[in-house]
Amino acid sequence: MALERISRNGTQLSRISVCLGLSVATVITGLVLRLVPLGIPYSITKYGGSALWAVMVYLLMAAGMPRVRPAHLAAVVVAFAWAVELSRLFHSPGMDAFRLTLAGALLLGRVFSWWHLLIYGLAIGLTAIADDVMSGRGRSLK
Repeated sequence: MALERISRNGTQLSRISVCLGLSVATVITGLVLRLVPLGIPYSITKYGGSALWAVMVYLLMAAGMPRVRPAHLAAVVVAFAWAVELSRLFHSPGMDAFRLTLAGALLLGRVFSWWHLLIYGLAIGLTAIADDVMSGRGRSLK
């Protein structure tokens, strides 16, 4: 799979390149959603940003582990995302100070939410399905 190529309009791209490119686009989309006043409802901004964060984590892990099947990768990414969310229940002066920075808020978040666990699972699951379909395997999630 590391050498697997995705062909679109005659152009061959490796899975790693596609995942890295999509992760950059996801980061840009997430930053715009969170930081630019678009006039959309707060819930879409908040949970949309959380969903995009989960998609970004999936894509970065897919780039780092290109041989792992989407279903297995999704399980790893969900465990990681939930661990990050659960870490919000841990408070120390250093962690709380970092969470108050823009980088801390974007990477780790500030406040624990059960809803984030659901959002992460849905976003990662849908991303894994898209990954499976786009890679042409289409059967590893069955």
